[in-house]
Order: sequence, then structure tokens, then C-alpha cells
Amino acid sequence: QVQLVESGGGLVQPGGSLRLSCAASGIIFRLYTMGWYRQAPGKQRELVAVISSGGSPEYADSAKGRFTLSRDNAKNTVYLQMNSLKPEDTAVYYCNAKFVSRVYWGQGTQVTVSS
Repeated sequence: QVQLVESGGGLVQPGGSLRLSCAASGIIFRLYTMGWYRQAPGKQRELVAVISSGGSPEYADSAKGRFTLSRDNAKNTVYLQMNSLKPEDTAVYYCNAKFVSRVYWGQGTQVTVSS
């Protein structure tokens, strides 16, 4: 059974930081492209950042310079370090794992940026 378990969301003030984690099980983690997506109320889900099995992270324009994506294949975990958070970063953040035609999603973790 494949599981992607996100953690690290919460309420933070503008300018603050959060680190999201996604722990995967039931997949050969090192083969998968791992990514974070987010969905704000009334908006479509959008890509935040993605990292392939052996490549460098790629970021949406909104995340460049503020977010850092990394993966630890030994721990089957992917991390999203988010700095300089803005109110417009408020959304449910979803972990995604993709390998060929196999795509899996986590349950999501809420990030709220507000004073």
C-alpha cells in the first residue's frame, strides 16, 4: 500500500518559515519524481516544486528564491523549506510521487500565512 504522509504545515506570520515533510512508503522512492503542489480556496491545484530521481529541483516562479526542495532517499522523504512566506502562499500543500504512469498523492497539509 502506497502512502505519502505530509507534515509540517501550520499557521505562520508573513515573513516566517515552515518546513514541510513528506514521508513515502510502499514505493521504490529513489525511482520517483517527487513534488509539492498547492491548492488555494477557489483555485486550481498548481505545481510548487519538483525533483526527479537524479536531477536538480525545479520551481514555480512563485517559489523561486524563497522555497528549497530536497530529498533524502535513505529516509524516503522529501522536504520543502519555505522562507519569506506571504499571505498568497496560503493553501493546502500536497505531496506527489510520479514514476512513468504511476502517480500518488498525499492527503495534504494546510499552510496559512496570516498576521
